[in-house]
Amino acid sequence: MARWLPRSTDLTRFCQKLNRVKTLEDDMMETSFNRCLSTIDLTLLGIGGMVGSGLYVLTGTVAKEIAGPAVIVSFIIAGFASLLAALCYAEFGARVPKTGSAYMFTYVSVGEIWAFLIGWNVLLEYMIGGAAVARAWSGYLDSIFNHKIKNFTETHVGAWQVPFLARYPDFLAAAILLVATAFISFGAKVSSWLNHVFSAISMGIILFILIMGFVLAQPKNWSTQEGGFAPYGLSGIMAGTATCFYAFVGFDVIAASSEEARNPQRAVPRAIAFSLGLATGAYILVSVVLTLMVPWHTLDPDSALADAFYRRGYAWAGFLVAAGSICAMNTVLLSNLFSLPRIVYAMAEDGLFFQVFSRVHPRTQVPVVGIVVFGLLMALLALVFDLEALVQFLSIGTLLAYTFVAASIIVLRFQQQKGDVPAPVPSGQPNPEPHEGPSGGELKEYESFSDKLQLVDRDKSKEQREPGQLKAAFEPYLEFLSDFYPGEVVTVAVVTLMVSAICLCSILVFGNTHLHLPTWSYTLLLVLFSLGFLLSLLLIWAHEQQHSTQTFQIPLVPLSPALSIILNIYLMLKLSYMTWLRFAVWLLLGLLVYFGYGIWHSKENLREPRPQRVSARYVVFPGGSLEERVQAVQPSSQPATGLPDTDTDNCKR
Repeated sequence: MARWLPRSTDLTRFCQKLNRVKTLEDDMMETSFNRCLSTIDLTLLGIGGMVGSGLYVLTGTVAKEIAGPAVIVSFIIAGFASLLAALCYAEFGARVPKTGSAYMFTYVSVGEIWAFLIGWNVLLEYMIGGAAVARAWSGYLDSIFNHKIKNFTETHVGAWQVPFLARYPDFLAAAILLVATAFISFGAKVSSWLNHVFSAISMGIILFILIMGFVLAQPKNWSTQEGGFAPYGLSGIMAGTATCFYAFVGFDVIAASSEEARNPQRAVPRAIAFSLGLATGAYILVSVVLTLMVPWHTLDPDSALADAFYRRGYAWAGFLVAAGSICAMNTVLLSNLFSLPRIVYAMAEDGLFFQVFSRVHPRTQVPVVGIVVFGLLMALLALVFDLEALVQFLSIGTLLAYTFVAASIIVLRFQQQKGDVPAPVPSGQPNPEPHEGPSGGELKEYESFSDKLQLVDRDKSKEQREPGQLKAAFEPYLEFLSDFYPGEVVTVAVVTLMVSAICLCSILVFGNTHLHLPTWSYTLLLVLFSLGFLLSLLLIWAHEQQHSTQTFQIPLVPLSPALSIILNIYLMLKLSYMTWLRFAVWLLLGLLVYFGYGIWHSKENLREPRPQRVSARYVVFPGGSLEERVQAVQPSSQPATGLPDTDTDNCKR
């Protein structure tokens, strides 16, 4: 029975396979893509991904049902929370200018299986997101024409009453996805130009809404007679923040496009900062205008802006709002179709996904196979499936990606860089003597013993510790941690920090509602897990980290990523159990793909050294010389002098 159990060495080797990290090329600017995107191109891509139909729908929904006019504060807090995640993406995008976004960032720092699962979830997120936006686009256009498209389809094609399928096939949504797929396949420059057109129209209409809105503003709509500024109190503001947070999902398209940026070290951080700032400003100002134009409790959640202008006597402005909404949804569609094939390409290029998706068209320099295949799949989803039940699934994939990217920032910041290893002294070049001065050849004499003591003290003060090592100030108190490899303690502390964050958020979310904990145990568990979180944070901070001035670095590490981790985990636990159930099913499918294909075809698996087989076996007797005994055991068909030189060398060793 025991012989069928795996040995500990086999289990160790298997775990090492799962957690191996990607080996980056020395020249990370080399790519088969076309580096043609500027900072402006990336900024408009990010704005297009964030400022979608949510600006026209989400603001009215949150204002009326959740937060009131305090939706403004909700957007400010949500924008700050998104900034924490965006800064993590900005640092990675500058340091690792490769396509793949969260998948790539996790692969180079955490491990292979975690990177695959992140990429697998992001893949589904983009597919459902693009299909859902296409159906919303179709529904919005249909409502302008009095639902004639829907009535015509149900009359001539028929209606379905099947679970998980749409009530009728949405040919218009599928058609817009196929048209967008065709434009995306023409290359990054064409996609960027098309995004510029739609973004310019959308921003022009937003500017019109703001100017007209402030002209029609009535401050009395924030007065106590109308319910006040924050009618739902602090709880309403925080609930609104959780909903508004998803409005900023989309900036990761910039990180996914970093391999097509001309100067990603500068363009990616700037584009993320500019796009997030402009998107946050647009959401805040539109919320101000909307709640000042009409009382917040009279808003129409489905078409708040158009309805507000209609009630103030400007019905013609509703057509402009509808045009702006359609243009905004077009930019989101382009953003999804632009990012998805590039993430699939990155996974296929690393061998974790099917190799056919790593092909790049020689003329357009885009992954055309991935664009066409996933564009067709997205169109099929929009055509026949009911996506309303699946839309909530989008948030869990995004939050999981944000969490792993934040953890990856901490791990990578406390790892040694390739340049940290001292270069060997070339042969023939004399080693510098201890008494050489800074100039390399100038000698300096130290006459007295006190001069020599000052020299030693100065050398110690200038000693630079490697990233991941314990800081000198903490060595007397944490000396037992000095025996570990650089970065090893930090990795364990990051895992402990994430476990503490999960437990802490679980108590906050479920402690009073589902678990029904008494007050003393609720408080005790909060204190214990908070201490675990803070101690892990302090333990990470007690180690040296990389300090680079060549690329952008997120400030206040590890505090900033840790805050992003705990916020993302809290929002994930607020999702419904059905979302978690669908997530678990999709995760199991991903594990089947990984263990059936990815783990065997991974390029890192091919780089691993293979065990060398022994070419010959020798019997060595205690007496006589080694050469004589080797000759004595040679087969009779082989002459004694036929022993290969390599085997003799092995035997002598």
